[in-house]
Amino acid sequence: MAITNIHPIKSTLNYAIDYITNADKTDEKLLVSAYLCHPISANTAFIKTREEANTSGSVLARHLIQSFYPGETTPEKAHEIGQALCQKILKDEYQYVLSTHVDKGHIHNHIIFNNVNSKTGKCYQSNKRSYHQIRYQSDSLCKENNLSVIDEYYEAYKRKYKTKGKSWYENEQYQRGTSWKSKLQFDIDRLIKQSKDWDEFLSKMSSKGYEIKQGKHIAFKHKDKERFTRAKTIGEDYTEDRIKERIVEAVNTRSTKPKSRVKKVIDTESNPKIKESKGYEFWAKKHNLKVMADSVLFLREQGIKSVAQLDVLIQEGADKRQELQEKIKLIDDKSAHLSAVMEHAHTIKQFKEIYKYHKENPSDKQFENEYSREIALYKVAATNLLKTYKTLPDTKEILIELDALQEKKNTLMKEYSASKNNMDDLFIIRKNFEQYLGKEMER
Repeated sequence: MAITNIHPIKSTLNYAIDYITNADKTDEKLLVSAYLCHPISANTAFIKTREEANTSGSVLARHLIQSFYPGETTPEKAHEIGQALCQKILKDEYQYVLSTHVDKGHIHNHIIFNNVNSKTGKCYQSNKRSYHQIRYQSDSLCKENNLSVIDEYYEAYKRKYKTKGKSWYENEQYQRGTSWKSKLQFDIDRLIKQSKDWDEFLSKMSSKGYEIKQGKHIAFKHKDKERFTRAKTIGEDYTEDRIKERIVEAVNTRSTKPKSRVKKVIDTESNPKIKESKGYEFWAKKHNLKVMADSVLFLREQGIKSVAQLDVLIQEGADKRQELQEKIKLIDDKSAHLSAVMEHAHTIKQFKEIYKYHKENPSDKQFENEYSREIALYKVAATNLLKTYKTLPDTKEILIELDALQEKKNTLMKEYSASKNNMDDLFIIRKNFEQYLGKEMER
């Protein structure tokens, strides 16, 4: 499974090349290759080509990363695939440095290539079309080398519906409601609603005990934690740009939301302030008269003429809210089921070749022992899918269905929120009448 991503380099090109060719990461630089330049002087060679082409663009080079599933390929094979990918996408027209890193849990290639074509002098056009071409060539090479290929619909599902970077421990804590990443999400969500701008949000996060590190990606560290967490790793709604957008949305929502005229009456029988201050008693009685007048006017405007009629309306509203809650729960249950199906389908695709070899070579005990985890995961996924599907489900169709369910849930949530606001007002009014009059309204 090769995953590819690409981003521009606009400064410190020499540091980027030094990083990808680090001896500790590349088996003492045995896994480093270059074209039309030497790794040590690649930075100078890139700049010289730019100057000869009289290029003034801000992008110096492109940095492409190609990652492979752990244990699926050797460093030498990964480097060979990286060279083939360079040949496919750069066509001997761009200077590049290729390195294969073996210091992490998974093997991955780094390719830094000049943004300027050494033959035409034109700049490389990085867009969706060129990226998909890279993906296509990378996937083709993986298939040729019997490596699994990434499922783009599963990746889209992960971005939309899964929290990134969650360890098994974090997932367990999340299920219990004690995940620190979940707490970070909760605090960010709450403080977004309370802030009028970005600076106030940061100030509130700081007052909640978070240390903030700003840079390319904003990160937070709670006083009880040792390490910073990049906000983007807990979901798409938590990047710096998205948080800023959500603050603006929250401010606009607060400014356009109509304020309720409904207020609560003051209990003049048991409130200790009444006995302590005659002035407060006079103000409270005056306040209650105004509240009751507003309450009566509010009900009249809605066509409600008695407390009995109000009780019927409250019960109908409660029934409606219960119905909406049940519909939302059904959607959540269906979404959870589809998410499980998506995960099972991904697992089957991921370990299909391993399981196929295992079935064809049952006597290969060394292979069975080495891949026992993958074989077990494949069997569990296949067993679970067979309960619902006769063939492997289409992940594209699952993603479409999940999107439709999410849209439906958003609509129901808005309806539920509006119903709740109205019900809250009616409950306050009913309590007012119970406390102030204790009898039905007169027609």
